[in-house]
Amino acid sequence: MSENRAVFDTAEILLPDFDRVDGSRWAVVACDQYTSEPAYWAAVERQVGDAPSTLRMILPEVYLDETDARLPSVHRAMQEALRDTLKAYPDAMLFLYRRQSDGSYRSGLIGAIDLEAYDFHAGSTSLIRATEGTVLERIPPRVAIRRDAPLELPHVMLLIDDPNRTVIEPTLIGCRERWPLYNFDLMEGGGHVCAYRLEHFEVERIRRSLASLIEPQAMADRYGDASLAPLLFAVGDGNHSLATAKTVYEEIKAKVGEEAARNHPARYALVEIVNLHDNALQFEPIYRAVFGVDPDAFYAELRDSLATLHGNAAPQTLLAVSEKWERELTVEHPVQQLTVGTLQSFLSDYTARHPEVTVDYIHGVASLRALATQPNAIGFLFDGMRKDELFRTVIYDGALPRKTFSMGHAPDKRYYIECRRIR
Repeated sequence: MSENRAVFDTAEILLPDFDRVDGSRWAVVACDQYTSEPAYWAAVERQVGDAPSTLRMILPEVYLDETDARLPSVHRAMQEALRDTLKAYPDAMLFLYRRQSDGSYRSGLIGAIDLEAYDFHAGSTSLIRATEGTVLERIPPRVAIRRDAPLELPHVMLLIDDPNRTVIEPTLIGCRERWPLYNFDLMEGGGHVCAYRLEHFEVERIRRSLASLIEPQAMADRYGDASLAPLLFAVGDGNHSLATAKTVYEEIKAKVGEEAARNHPARYALVEIVNLHDNALQFEPIYRAVFGVDPDAFYAELRDSLATLHGNAAPQTLLAVSEKWERELTVEHPVQQLTVGTLQSFLSDYTARHPEVTVDYIHGVASLRALATQPNAIGFLFDGMRKDELFRTVIYDGALPRKTFSMGHAPDKRYYIECRRIR
């Protein structure tokens, strides 16, 4: 890492002039939301119209199969935004205050992480780690977008395990006394957002507080062992986007050499950090919807397969939902500790044998039920993991099964607002 930068630090952040640009149309939700609901993105298109918007600079994953066709317009929109819309705030770190869809408030910090401190591969002991297994097949389309992009727009949220609230929360008091950089409602039920630029002394306090979280005694107090490889940030949202940033940076480093890459802007990635112990932060299960199957036959095969398990984990329960029925299924002797892991293990094996079958990862009970009651579909509801289990599980057991949890409901995800140059 750079000797003069912390793992999380300031960045040159680019924002529109919100006196001229409508923030409510500029900001759109993370691209990996509503992936089976094109009607949502059609509604966003109608609201944005011809206004300046981050919608033009992202590729919603509902359109991922159109990547090649859409890429030129995405990159062109970034160039136009650089020329006509964005203003630079050098050496900036932002405090973000977000009212969520349920009325609760969440605090966060916007800054840049050093990708040299991040490793998404299994068994990583880096300061920044993935919380779920990274599906390498999902990386190439995202790399295609980022590789030639002049800008990044972050929807990555990193978590810190700060039960004493020493890093983020003290910043709120001072920010209430200054004028925000932006302050507006978010479209499609996303609540409200405002952000404040931090003073130098506040940034210094944040650096010191983050460093104290990974001192040996702090690790011993929280996890029972001072010798553990310290974990500072766990990826909460945007695991594959951050893995993409790392992949592109490693490509650049291989091409230009380590010395030239040392100060390359692609070495860093803009993120929001959030305290795991923020009261507004709730972990929600990510449910599974399976398409292209006969629900009765699929359920029978799942039931019979799970009955053969002879693990030592506590019993688990799934609720299967189809067009004509709902059935509760108990797994008496699961091998995986989490229900989602038990189900995902079966789904991974099943789809490998039946490539015509597709699985989607769904946020919210209502959305799951709506999709599962379509013909030739089946969905699964189950309890999620507790958020206080996250850091200890990642430290001791490594990454969780793919799509184990979601931090809150879909409209409460990060909305694209800030930009940063990456070339």
